[in-house]
Amino acid sequence: MKLSEEEVRHIALLARLGLSDEEVQKFRNQLSNILEHFEVLKQVDTTDLLPTAQSVTLENIYRPDEPAPSMTVTDIFTNAPNQEENFFKVRAVLE
Repeated sequence: MKLSEEEVRHIALLARLGLSDEEVQKFRNQLSNILEHFEVLKQVDTTDLLPTAQSVTLENIYRPDEPAPSMTVTDIFTNAPNQEENFFKVRAVLE
């Protein structure tokens, strides 16, 4: 299955991407190859497989919560471009 240039431009529009003509051709080939791989996967018999969201079990691994010394105020502000007293000084986000 080969995608048309119009389909690639539509996909780019949905993704809010501006593509040059050269990029359209490049992605046309790449996306078409991806779709061909999916066609191969469609042929795999999955009738005896249960639906799953994960193929491997997930387990959270937490490190022990151990107290540690904090950084000094001087160390924290070492690379701060602007500071005022013990605060980072930034430009106003909302006016």
